[in-house]
Amino acid sequence: MTTFANPASGAHNAAAEYTRRLLDLLGDRDPIEVQSGLVTAVESAVTGLSDSLLRMPEAPGKWSVIEVVQHLADTELVYGYRMRMILAHPSPAIEGYDQDAWASELRYNDTPLTEALEQMRVLRRANLRLLQGLGEEQFDRYGIHSERGRESIRHIVRLIAAHDLVHRRQIARIIASRP
Repeated sequence: MTTFANPASGAHNAAAEYTRRLLDLLGDRDPIEVQSGLVTAVESAVTGLSDSLLRMPEAPGKWSVIEVVQHLADTELVYGYRMRMILAHPSPAIEGYDQDAWASELRYNDTPLTEALEQMRVLRRANLRLLQGLGEEQFDRYGIHSERGRESIRHIVRLIAAHDLVHRRQIARIIASRP
């Protein structure tokens, strides 16, 4: 199984390969359908896990289940903002961010599971509602990502779906690695 890592320190140089691998994982699946299944899949995966299991990192320097869940919630915040900027402004700058710094500095591992799931649920619903109301021309609007260059909303939608798949696998892998 391919593992995905996108540390901020090498994001600019690895952007094209990371993007290719994400899109390969998504394949020809409908990205909106994939996105529509995220919350249910994550909730099913984490229901009944002990608090200690939720907060135990996969390995030293790796994330715990709760950190992955909160990352998915914050991803909704980031991508929702990016898409709204693209829709409201002609080819805006889209700043990359250091996801590991967010996890550390925003104390993802301290987040209550119910709050992370609710944040993810509400933001995903809002973002899907936004996407469902767009016309074809709007999907072709784009911003300029600081690490990856020109990205249309159509492309971003595919990236988000593939990102969902990566982290669904990660959660399953973390859970399976525990006794």
